[in-house]
Amino acid sequence: MSDNNNSGIDLFSPVKLGNLTFSNRIMMAPLTRNRAGAGNVLQDMNVEYYRQRATAGLIISEASQISPQGVGYPLTPGIHTAEQVAGWRKVINAVHEKGGHIFIQLWHVGRISHPSLQPNGDVPVSCSAIKPEGDAITYEGPQPFVEPRALEIDEIKQIVDHYRIAAENAQDAGFDGIEIHAANGYLIDQFLRDGSNQRTDEYGGSLENRYRFLNEIVQAVTKVWEPSRVGVRISPENAFNSISDSDPQTTFNYVAEKLSGYGLAYLHVVEGDMLTGALNVDYRKIKDLFGGHYMANLNYTLESAQQAIASGNADSVAFGKLYIANPDLVERFKQGAELNTPDMDTFYGGDEHGYTDYPTLETASA
Repeated sequence: MSDNNNSGIDLFSPVKLGNLTFSNRIMMAPLTRNRAGAGNVLQDMNVEYYRQRATAGLIISEASQISPQGVGYPLTPGIHTAEQVAGWRKVINAVHEKGGHIFIQLWHVGRISHPSLQPNGDVPVSCSAIKPEGDAITYEGPQPFVEPRALEIDEIKQIVDHYRIAAENAQDAGFDGIEIHAANGYLIDQFLRDGSNQRTDEYGGSLENRYRFLNEIVQAVTKVWEPSRVGVRISPENAFNSISDSDPQTTFNYVAEKLSGYGLAYLHVVEGDMLTGALNVDYRKIKDLFGGHYMANLNYTLESAQQAIASGNADSVAFGKLYIANPDLVERFKQGAELNTPDMDTFYGGDEHGYTDYPTLETASA
């Protein structure tokens, strides 16, 4: 169970999840960097990138597609071919050699794709045939999203099975666990939120029905992994990728309460809207309904993270942009050292520049 207040615990306190013990509560958030190689296979610079950040309590990998249909961006890694598994194995070995832990984030983008990224130029899929606003990121540059095709029920079952197979592949690669990406407007989130899910069958309408897809995925992957090696990420009020819900508090109270019965490793929550900064949901309520380890995320600083841990509003905190620019973020936080500034121009795509060449305290003083 999660503590109501974490007296005597701070970001640097170890934490035990199942039979894994993490050395601190400074987690590395999943960060899409678009630097995989041919076949969406990771390469040597990716191994170095993760190795540099292995002092995080837990690394959650960049989102990794469970199937060719799950692809939504150029040069993002997958976990559905033998070559992809082999690429990840090198990363995992490097992290483990440094004493770190790493979960893989399993991903299907749903409608946030483009025919040019899909097998055979197919139309992307979703729960309902509702086109998102904005542009897809393709190899030819930004292109307007297209209207997705609504999945048939047998296809939904097939995608659930793709999550199971991806979970098995992650185990084969040597990951310490998996995170189900149910946030940020991608396929599972499209099912959860009523702005994108207008189905009239057993996967739409009521909260129970909109939650069904996520529930079936959790059931499938926890047959492969112990529940204590499985996390779920949600983003109750994030409008990223043209997603919305008429009552996010009620929707995600329900999701948190239902997930509480599985004994999962954690619930990873994007608190607020990445686009506007709006923060209208009672996240403590979601934490309490989940009842297990609650990982907070979005725009935390050292000070606000320490406060969240001390007050019991979070059990750990995941950092994103700060981990892009500060591979030794744990040590910098410990020393109260100055932080490197993230270079947004090098976030997505490119080479080692802005990826593996940020200075550490050790290299800066050499």
